[in-house]
Amino acid sequence: MSPAEFAFLVLAGFGAGLIGYITGLASVVSYPALLAVGLSPIAANVTNTVSLVAVGIGSTSQSGRALLDGDRRRLIGGAVASLVGGTIGAVILLLTPPGAFEAVVPFLVALAAVALLCQPVLRRWATSHQDRPWVWLAALVIISVYGGYFGAGAGIMVLALMLVLTSEPLWRAALSKSLFLGIANTVAAVGFMIFGPVDWWAALAMAIGCLIGGWCGPPVVKRLPAGPLRIAVAIGGLALAVWLAVR
Repeated sequence: MSPAEFAFLVLAGFGAGLIGYITGLASVVSYPALLAVGLSPIAANVTNTVSLVAVGIGSTSQSGRALLDGDRRRLIGGAVASLVGGTIGAVILLLTPPGAFEAVVPFLVALAAVALLCQPVLRRWATSHQDRPWVWLAALVIISVYGGYFGAGAGIMVLALMLVLTSEPLWRAALSKSLFLGIANTVAAVGFMIFGPVDWWAALAMAIGCLIGGWCGPPVVKRLPAGPLRIAVAIGGLALAVWLAVR
């Protein structure tokens, strides 16, 4: 890898880390950047998963204390659900043919984007979510399976889940999303490090940028207006769904 490509991936990682924390769309930056420097789709996928662990590290090191001030039972349950789902997703990727699961990805991302657009209505409809925490946990396991398997758009799915099925404000939902996806990515990354075709120089460059971008994310998102940001993220998610469908 040339110095110019390394620098390009650091810059792309910073954008992925910052955008990923704010919007949940990190892979819309990081995955194409890895393809652009010549990685195969599978190598880019596993390298991307390894790199994005740094987003969760950066964001939680910046505002981890804010998470502990929230619902700790939800936090622990979500962490376990993410661990289980990420493990299953990594195993599926390592044992199944490439692309076996990707056909449904654009529809899942589009569904999450629509859920964000309709979030105020859906949240009112789901006012009894406290009585059914298993619905939130089951959905998080499923999304974490996808996150461990492929990951593009998983952030927006978790963000939509948090905003619809919990009473968390946008900034805390974004922080929780980074933690849960970070756990799913970490357990998947361990498997990919051992069994997957990780490009280590690309992973290092991307991770450096992701760490810095993830660290910068929490103070930025606290200062952004929640309503317009939610709509912008949803539009970005629909664009990602179209890109995933036609690529």
